[in-house]
Amino acid sequence: MEIGVGLDASLGMTWADQVQLSRESAQLGYTSIWTPEGNGTDSFHLCVQRWMASREVVPEGVGTGISVSPVMYRTPISFAMAGGTASEITGGKFIMGIGSGGAYQPRARRVVGLGRLSAMQLMRDYVTVVRGLLSGETINYESDNMTYAGLTLGMSPPPKTPVYLGALGPQMLELSGELADGACMNWCTPEQISWSRERIDAGAAKAGREPDEIKMAEYIRICVDDDEDVARVALAKATMGYALGPTVPTERESQLGYRGHFARMGFEKELADLNQMRADGASRDEVAEAFPTNILNAVAYFGKADGAAAAFKRLSEGLDTSMVRVVAARPNLDSVRAVMEACAPAKIEAA
Repeated sequence: MEIGVGLDASLGMTWADQVQLSRESAQLGYTSIWTPEGNGTDSFHLCVQRWMASREVVPEGVGTGISVSPVMYRTPISFAMAGGTASEITGGKFIMGIGSGGAYQPRARRVVGLGRLSAMQLMRDYVTVVRGLLSGETINYESDNMTYAGLTLGMSPPPKTPVYLGALGPQMLELSGELADGACMNWCTPEQISWSRERIDAGAAKAGREPDEIKMAEYIRICVDDDEDVARVALAKATMGYALGPTVPTERESQLGYRGHFARMGFEKELADLNQMRADGASRDEVAEAFPTNILNAVAYFGKADGAAAAFKRLSEGLDTSMVRVVAARPNLDSVRAVMEACAPAKIEAA
């Protein structure tokens, strides 16, 4: 299993911090550095910068990856150009994860001017076209979402760039197995990882592919502090945005995205109770304080640093690449470094 580290914008890093922490990641033995992407800092540039900084420690540089970039913000040719360039600069040490983001939500689609669509079909379109472009194909493709006639990527030879698909539900996981190079996952119990592997394998079988060709990568949140209660609340706040969402969901929204994902793992009652708290006017701090530790312990780790490596190893079972997604217990780089050091690959291997 490859062990990477995930550093995101919530950690409040300056560009100088990014450079320094990339060096430190390489020194600690991480084989890759990952980032998510939203509508802020361009993650393709960030990945190249991190790779360049890591070369001061490892001559060839460590791997980099995006898990994931929402497709609503870029066209397929833009993904192929940006991803191909990052891969070319880093000598193939780049993985591009793309995902539907909020494409299943009408309000998210309205923000970027998209009408009613199928998120599944949208991702089928993107993975097919982006992988085709990066393989040097001439794209002739038509769907309800896009039409291309003779589209090519002007890079020769086309840079080898694995395309992973952000996947949580059964259909998207099967699509990963059918079309993508891997699946980017998030917030999974070990049992959910095993279940996801079965869905991916089913998709691979449908397409006549070898299941081992499709890799599984996942962020696993780790938050450490000598004061376990501080770590617990910080992790709860990081989890809430996914498990609960920004607002109390409708009945349909409760079945989709991350809310549906946590429900599939058996946490429906706990989430319903928390949503009732929100509906009754509870503050974010009050909901975080009440957030059930059984959910946190099932998908992540909070507590003292000496317990982090063993927990990470347990939560990573079945993955090809497991990323230590840093959750800072306190708003400073010391908290970031504490997680990186607690889950250094050598410590995980020894756990």
